[in-house]
Amino acid sequence: MKTLLLSTVAMSMVTSVAYAGGVERSNQSVAVLFEKGRYLELGLGTADPSVSGSIGTFQSGDMTERFLNFGAAYKADLNETWSYAIIYNQPFGANVSYPLVAYPFAGSTAELTSHALTGMLQYNLPSNVSFYAGIRAQSLEAQASVNAVPSFSGYNATTERDFRLGYLVGAAYERPDIALRVSLTYNSAIDHKLDTVETGFTPSPVPSVTNITTPQSLHLEFQTGIAADTLLFGGIRWVDWTEFDISPAVYSSPLAVNAPLVSYADDRTTFTLGVGRRLNETWSVAASVSYEEHTGSLTGNLGPTDGLLGVTLGGSYTKDNMKITGGVSYIDIGNATTTASANFTGNSAVGVGLKVGYTF
Repeated sequence: MKTLLLSTVAMSMVTSVAYAGGVERSNQSVAVLFEKGRYLELGLGTADPSVSGSIGTFQSGDMTERFLNFGAAYKADLNETWSYAIIYNQPFGANVSYPLVAYPFAGSTAELTSHALTGMLQYNLPSNVSFYAGIRAQSLEAQASVNAVPSFSGYNATTERDFRLGYLVGAAYERPDIALRVSLTYNSAIDHKLDTVETGFTPSPVPSVTNITTPQSLHLEFQTGIAADTLLFGGIRWVDWTEFDISPAVYSSPLAVNAPLVSYADDRTTFTLGVGRRLNETWSVAASVSYEEHTGSLTGNLGPTDGLLGVTLGGSYTKDNMKITGGVSYIDIGNATTTASANFTGNSAVGVGLKVGYTF
């Protein structure tokens, strides 16, 4: 049961957090560590958000774009005690593009791109307890163009790609006879220093350094058998989003906007709960619900979302050593009020993911 359902569980969690915290694209799960033997997986997901708002009678139009997210992982056992895994993902991202309509931020764009490669080593005790730790190498780059009529227009900031290191540590407990597993993982913050060029507020381009911290997080994941061929699973993920702040030197100075380009007033906790069922030796299915609290705090105009409620349906096909898993999510994005007093309501996103895993 556990083998058949694990990839469906992972897909359910990944597609449900496509909008958690506003710029989070991956929950950085370590579930691949618990696959048996040598295991390789490739995954591709896409999300199509629809986010729009208004200031008085002025309508923003849909200011978000569809995006793709790719992931890959490899896990192997060194012996009965030691295992390792290598994971590639794109943990953070943003694709903002206000259409050219009668709206104060018309034509404003923003893009945030990240890539991360994580290596983990796991120590397995005879008591079903394991400990693991790893190093994450992460890159980050950003671009923004802001038009805020009538205050200002024509501001641009472009950064170079920056590479930095972070780490993770965790522990897990397993009971294979009842498909029980509980894991707790801490991911460190990563402090980036991005070489930046700003134009728009000064007669000539201004070079500077923009400090961006991708936030620390704590992730509890669990699964347990609750009946024959039936699995209950879920997770609780806390992210320290108050650490995340994008404040280019000129833009955030008292001579310009005197405020961050992007920031969050609250940390976020995302809850996921689901049920998986094995239909036969080939097919299994799963459904899950994810929830993130609506805080009511003001948001930035480049990330006007606050909370979510998502539903995911997934299925897994297993043949010999291969598993193919697909999942689809519908996410009700929480209403938000921005610092410019814009109201964003009735927004949503649809996410679809496909993953292929092979054991050898």
